[in-house]
Amino acid sequence: MIEIETPSSTAVLVRELGLRDYEPVWRAMQRFTDARSDSTPDEIWFTQHHPVFTLGLNAAPEHVLAAGDIPVIKIDRGGQVTYHGPGQLMIYPLLDIRRAGLGVRELVTALEQSVVDLAAGYDIHAESRRDAPGVYVAGAKLASVGLRIRRGASFHGMALNVDVDLEPFSRINPCGFENLEVTSLAKLQVEHDLATVRDRILAHLLRHLNLSDD
Repeated sequence: MIEIETPSSTAVLVRELGLRDYEPVWRAMQRFTDARSDSTPDEIWFTQHHPVFTLGLNAAPEHVLAAGDIPVIKIDRGGQVTYHGPGQLMIYPLLDIRRAGLGVRELVTALEQSVVDLAAGYDIHAESRRDAPGVYVAGAKLASVGLRIRRGASFHGMALNVDVDLEPFSRINPCGFENLEVTSLAKLQVEHDLATVRDRILAHLLRHLNLSDD
């Protein structure tokens, strides 16, 4: 765990959870959100998951084409179906957005712009789309976003494909889109490891959330 003190004396706790099963982390996010008070420090969790497909609240089951040996879990975030697996960096901002004066769109934008800035540091042009949350490179999806807001606080977050096996995405319609290509930093010839990518995107995210003085 890393604790970062911001100039306003508000602390955000950054936790590196390692490789975890999906459901226990999801349940831990729910418990954290339900138990927090007005004075609870915000947290950002980084993790990877063992292979799993997750279906958002409004996801159509038919977008899972052939799950095979990968489990499918229906969860409480927004969005459709996506895949999580080793080599994909999960970024979970557990924030009191009401206290921070953030709207949901502002939080989504902060997450997306952090990936855009990260990619720019590798001389890769990435962009977000208003019609389909996430970050794209030449039309291929590099990062997906799905949030839940409860009691004025956020959980779930963003999945960034660093060096993840992309084959499972062919078993679904990613985010509900047929024939959507999915990419990764490794496929884009970025060779940095997950820890390096985590540290770089954390700096961008803290800045976009006004949690640092950069």
